[in-house]
Amino acid sequence: MALISQASPSYCIHSERQCKAGNMVVYSVRNFMDTSKMKENSIGLPALPWNSSKTVQSLHIDGVRLGGRRGHGVIVAASPPTEEAVIAAEPLTKEDLVGYLTSGCKPKEKWRIGTEHEKFGFEFETLRPMKYEQIADLLNGISERFDWEKIMEGDNIIGLKQGKQSISLEPGGQFELSGAPLETLHQTCAEVKAVAEEMGIGFLGIGFQPKWGVQDIPIMPKGRYEIMRNYMPKVGSLGLDMMFRTCTVQVNLDFSSEADMIRKSRAALALQPIATALFANSPFTEGKPNGYLSMRSQIWTDTDKNRTGMLPFVFDESFGFEQYVDYALDVPMYFTYRKKKYIDCAGMSFRDFMAGKLPCIPGEYPTLNDWENHLTTIFPEIRLKRYLEMRGADGGPWRRLCALPAFWVGLLYDEVCLQTVLDMTADWTAEERQMLRNKVPKSGLKTPFRDGLLRHVAEDVLKLAKDGLERRGFKEAGFLNAVTEVVQTGVTPAEKLLELYHGKWGQSVDPVFEELLY
Repeated sequence: MALISQASPSYCIHSERQCKAGNMVVYSVRNFMDTSKMKENSIGLPALPWNSSKTVQSLHIDGVRLGGRRGHGVIVAASPPTEEAVIAAEPLTKEDLVGYLTSGCKPKEKWRIGTEHEKFGFEFETLRPMKYEQIADLLNGISERFDWEKIMEGDNIIGLKQGKQSISLEPGGQFELSGAPLETLHQTCAEVKAVAEEMGIGFLGIGFQPKWGVQDIPIMPKGRYEIMRNYMPKVGSLGLDMMFRTCTVQVNLDFSSEADMIRKSRAALALQPIATALFANSPFTEGKPNGYLSMRSQIWTDTDKNRTGMLPFVFDESFGFEQYVDYALDVPMYFTYRKKKYIDCAGMSFRDFMAGKLPCIPGEYPTLNDWENHLTTIFPEIRLKRYLEMRGADGGPWRRLCALPAFWVGLLYDEVCLQTVLDMTADWTAEERQMLRNKVPKSGLKTPFRDGLLRHVAEDVLKLAKDGLERRGFKEAGFLNAVTEVVQTGVTPAEKLLELYHGKWGQSVDPVFEELLY
């Protein structure tokens, strides 16, 4: 995934003059941008609501007026794996892998913010998930009408790209838009919506498919997902649910050094259950309440214990880039990518790969691109690449998307807040952190913690986040309004949906497709 993605439209805000001057240099997929010529700290969060009845508005941040017009700025977009070489010239060393992570360090003025989000496509008339044939028609229609380039895997269309933007597909046909700056976000959404509505297609912002079973979900014709689909049942009972029936919102943040990475990782892991509770939005399974507020989060507890969880070693004194590399090396592989094809290496060892002893491609050594791809197959509550990914939140509607990056930016990009969080959580034990991880999917902010409820901790944390945003000086604290009521009342988005289900919805989940429609 790109560091700066479709759901993070603002995360490189700069003036029209600067964009035209060519002050952004694009590197390869998942690399970062050289924005050293940009105005220092010219970063903010999006304030533009979008729906079918409103036009794109303008936004003023730090003296810069941003309109809804395309064409300014270039953002790194997600795309299929690339091959640096079929066979590496020299075997990679562990130091190379550590160096790859270390290369993500950047000074504060170059820190950026990324948000990724997924959503379910469905037929308006039947509420059924889109079949692949419909998805293909939709992608082809967008391509032809709005001049997007098709991304193909064999004879199958699996995505679109336009400049550095892309539209990609998750395993069950979930849509993800990535790579667009603020000025093009709303137009891209409008283009997808224009073609989709003509086809009778809508998109749902929720954390777990509320109505349909795994057998009802289409299978995308992507080699990577076929390998995962075959492997998942061997290592957990809910892996296929994760692939086909979940949607998430994810925030990606930078670090300045190994020490900064360590501090942010510890703070983010400790507070991840609070984010899960604040954004809990998946209470239904196959038409009925499932007993959880975040079924999506619960599913991760029985997907694959080798590549998920709360990473207790992050709190060890010895933790750093090297320790994360050791962890990642011990996570079983899914695949390698050679000659435009995925090769099934599920369950095999990256350590063996580094020794040229990978059974699926004997005698070959990995490239850094193989390592980069392997890192994307690890799914803990926070994930380290050349930036940090916060992975604890359910997918949700447009109106809440900006709240999650605001929450994490306020806490982790402000030094005072970050230190306060570390002090606040310093005596939390590994058992307490795991207890919160286990109980929050079911009880949300009402989870007992020490002498009170998690809600009381969340109140303090949300105030810290607001203070951190205020000190940034970009008038971003308002983005937290979407979750302020959640903390004040202790009622999560999922509990509001359950109230509607038992009330005016007459114990039907069908109205949720309109309630959370993009």
